[in-house]
Amino acid sequence: MLIKVLRAKIHRAIATQADLDYVGSITIDRELMDAVGLVEGECVLVADLNNGTRHETYVIPGEPGAGEICINGAAARLVQPSDRLIIMSFAYVSPDQAGAHRPRIVVVDENNRPVEKR
Repeated sequence: MLIKVLRAKIHRAIATQADLDYVGSITIDRELMDAVGLVEGECVLVADLNNGTRHETYVIPGEPGAGEICINGAAARLVQPSDRLIIMSFAYVSPDQAGAHRPRIVVVDENNRPVEKR
């Protein structure tokens, strides 16, 4: 049996753009991706603290250091620029592995720069 656990989280990111006409996904600053171990194409759950919506999408890398968090495609109807977001990735592990597992969490400031790593 496997259980689903939090693997990575970018906490309180600010949406910098919402692009309805894009094919789909979420663009994340490459440095933030690396800080929590997200990979291109990985599935993430995005929770919007401003309106309570949650949606699933996949990650594409943005320019390193630019602080970009762009919601693309249909999900752009759910998120407005300046909304606060929690971006989460999950993994399946055995119950034995779960006890030792520690998610990689980064809290960011108003410019999407890491201010705390857990």
